[in-house]
Amino acid sequence: MKKLILSFFVLVGMLISFEDVIGQQTVLDGVFVNENTPSRKVIPYTNLRQADVMWSKRIWRRVDLRKKQNQVFYYPEEPAQGRKNLFDYIRQGILDDGTLTAYDPGTVVDPDDEFTRALTGVDVLKKMINETEVDIYDEYGDIIGTETVRDTLLATAIKFYEIKEEWFFEKQKSQLEVRIIGIKPVVEKEGPDGDPVLEDLFWIYFPEARFVFANSEVFNRINDAERRTYEDIFWKRQFESTIIKESNVYDRSISQYKTGLDALLEAEKIEEKIFNFEHDFWHY
Repeated sequence: MKKLILSFFVLVGMLISFEDVIGQQTVLDGVFVNENTPSRKVIPYTNLRQADVMWSKRIWRRVDLRKKQNQVFYYPEEPAQGRKNLFDYIRQGILDDGTLTAYDPGTVVDPDDEFTRALTGVDVLKKMINETEVDIYDEYGDIIGTETVRDTLLATAIKFYEIKEEWFFEKQKSQLEVRIIGIKPVVEKEGPDGDPVLEDLFWIYFPEARFVFANSEVFNRINDAERRTYEDIFWKRQFESTIIKESNVYDRSISQYKTGLDALLEAEKIEEKIFNFEHDFWHY
């Protein structure tokens, strides 16, 4: 009798579980199953020989997430509708999936953008914790001490992305091309005096990140049926940026010798020089 009762409850449990599975499989949030983005593959770079590169220039850019063209990197602030912002994909690739490697950006005095030292998961977690000192008051409103408050870094704290890229003229195709080498998120934190300060988190090697970005969906303002990926955004250069440095003998950024409007004009001058380079090769 006990075995019969036990078998009955097991059968009921199996039926309930089966109904749950069927219910989950028959619910579709949309009119079709998204098959394109999960199965996207990275388009490989064409083989490039040093002998085929006639000219090259190293460029550093800053992508300001406050600009409308760059909102695809910032939104959604929290995962929604099967999408995440760029930093959430990067964080997942580093800490959860292990598909991305973070590299030490160095310090303000001694920056390092050559991917020389890989960071561990613990190192990355330490960078994502913001510590602030908060005053403790007694019942009379007098300060009796301080307390350290630790907050986990949110994706909304990312204000900029810096991009390191290489422009080069390839003589076999007679084309001016560009390849991104690295991406660095820059976060805004509260400084010791309470004022916001910018801090470099880490560098991501872009050729490695392409395999993650190819399956990371991005919102399309015009057509929901044609969702793009972050790989498409970078490949098609669908972002707005400002040049902050070009390779030079002093190894200095524009901000070290130009300020304000002069710095912006210098960035535009470098941009124009790059795009005019290809045209100067031809005579009509």
